Amino acid sequence: MAFEPSCPILDHITVLDLTRVRSGPTCVRQLADWGANVLKIETPSEAGSDMGGTRESSDFQNLQRNKRSMVLDLKSDAGKSIFLKMAETADVIVENYRPDVKHRLGIDYETIKSFNPRIVYASISGFGQDGPLSKRPGFDQIAQGMGGLMSITGAPGQGPMRVGIPIADLTAGGFAAQGVLLALLGREKTGEGQWVQTSLLQAQIAMLDFQATRWLMDDHVPQQAGNNHPTSIPTGVFETSDGFINIAVAGQHIWLRFKDEVGDERLSADIFATPASRSEHRDALSDVINENFRKDTSQNWIERLNKIGVPSGEINTIDKVFSNEQVRHLGIARDMNSIERGAVQVVGQPIIMSNADPSIQRPPPGKGEHSREILAEHGYSDAEIDAFANKGVI
Repeated sequence: MAFEPSCPILDHITVLDLTRVRSGPTCVRQLADWGANVLKIETPSEAGSDMGGTRESSDFQNLQRNKRSMVLDLKSDAGKSIFLKMAETADVIVENYRPDVKHRLGIDYETIKSFNPRIVYASISGFGQDGPLSKRPGFDQIAQGMGGLMSITGAPGQGPMRVGIPIADLTAGGFAAQGVLLALLGREKTGEGQWVQTSLLQAQIAMLDFQATRWLMDDHVPQQAGNNHPTSIPTGVFETSDGFINIAVAGQHIWLRFKDEVGDERLSADIFATPASRSEHRDALSDVINENFRKDTSQNWIERLNKIGVPSGEINTIDKVFSNEQVRHLGIARDMNSIERGAVQVVGQPIIMSNADPSIQRPPPGKGEHSREILAEHGYSDAEIDAFANKGVI
């Protein structure tokens, strides 16, 4: 089946996808969902294929939609020649090899740029394309630790804790996609593409945000704070008569509303009068709040607090996330007809645009499903394609 864009916004952009595992496919998924013509290039070998999960896994299905797939042996002269020919007319190449691999294969940015100066070439690595640690193998949890996140996650005294999602992978992929789009916009002015680089380590550090500047600007090393906000108290998890809820009492004006609604005179004590004193006495404050919250249900507290402008919300398990009426209204769970699994749902784009709706135009492809189709689009004859297949190039 010929290219059918999932959205008109990027339907003029062709992407050569050399990625695997998560950070790279996350980047490319952004481009594919918004309409790019993504050609997923897969190795003939099965070695390392488990790094991206089996094709029928929910993870692979969610990551690899809206693409066409071809098999290509980039280690062969013929395979490399095919790739370079495809790169002549491509707009974007995305890869997340270790930094040296693309150079050994002869498909690095400078090589492609020499005959296609309009190429936007995105590279995602563990720790950067150069530097003293650039050759280390990268993995999300390693970046979480090296990037400081695990030192501020979890309860005090319980040791480092990873977060529940591969956040370095996901944000590196998101930043890479942003970089690709910026480079494409820049190309409209200059006529030239550029090399876009990011890494799991850089992405993780960027996501530290205010926790990083507490060190960079204030010389304060942030520590673990459990479910409490590190600076805005009381913000965190509190126990009700039937479970737990989150509240965010940020700022003095919200504190005064909250204190009055709870109605416990102990909250008017001097030790809770200012943000600084509430932070200093956070444990005592939490004890008073929990004692009061246990007298009513989660739903009643959420309704009472939100009614007076105090942010409060449920703490949902994943199944309850997708049954939530607001989540259903937003439509972020999207239908897809999977080759391997039939009718399923995947996570859609978290962006709503007034004149474009990214659809799930096609499920993840079978491995090499579109090899012949893609080669024909790039000018190869049936006889040439047969010869490539016979030699194991495709």
